[in-house]
Amino acid sequence: MSNESENGFEGREEIYEGAIHEVGAPMWVWLSVIALAGVSILGLGVSWNATNQARLAQDAAALQSKALQQHVDALSQRLSQAEQANADLQNDLVAVTDRLQMTQGEIVTAQRQTTKIRDEYSKKLSGVQSELALKASSDDVKNLTGDVSGVKSDLESTKNNLNMARDEFGTLVARNHDEIEQLRRMGERDYFEFTLTGKGNRSKVGELMIELRGTDTKKNQFTVAMYVDDMRLEKKNRSVDEPIYFYTRGTRSPLELVVNQVGKDKLVGYLSVPKAQSMAAAAKSGD
Repeated sequence: MSNESENGFEGREEIYEGAIHEVGAPMWVWLSVIALAGVSILGLGVSWNATNQARLAQDAAALQSKALQQHVDALSQRLSQAEQANADLQNDLVAVTDRLQMTQGEIVTAQRQTTKIRDEYSKKLSGVQSELALKASSDDVKNLTGDVSGVKSDLESTKNNLNMARDEFGTLVARNHDEIEQLRRMGERDYFEFTLTGKGNRSKVGELMIELRGTDTKKNQFTVAMYVDDMRLEKKNRSVDEPIYFYTRGTRSPLELVVNQVGKDKLVGYLSVPKAQSMAAAAKSGD
């Protein structure tokens, strides 16, 4: 009886120990779960860090794009300004080239006239010297001396005229008051000097009304309006010492308007009128 009890007790003990071994086996499962949880947390951290870095990179790229766009806009504006400046320089170059070509033509004409005058003067002087050698009386010598003085005066007057430019009609163009006086003494045309002040103001010059429309002191250019035979003629962006030609009713020779000085809303110049036309105008006003 006791042996059976002991055998039965030992059997139960083996069963109990087996049960204990079966209950303790899942520990590695918990370790695996903990490890997976740690890996998941680590993955979430890495993912969050990557997302944050991506957001920062996107913001930096947006700032760089904005700065680049501003830089491109600034360069475009500078390019537009440079193109405008280049266009202005090209216009100035064309104007200077035209003026230079005109000046070269005037120089060639003046040189030819000077050569012609020098030859004529040499011939006249040779003739006077020959006459002086043949003449013995003091009266003849005085007369010949007067002829020589007259030739010198004519030569000086001609030289002064050569210093003036000529327009396309062959008329001398004065550049100041002294040259206007020289032209006036020649007696070929009448000259009316004027000074216009104030934009939009009209002034009577000779038989005309002239209105100052604007000035550009940097380019020495001006704009005027002339009232001729009940008509309004506007001349824009004209240069200093550049003759402006126009006709009045019933005339064949042109009138010339020349501006010698350009200031701030101020013009100084003269109006040149043929003698025949001046006499006709005077007769008309007398009637």
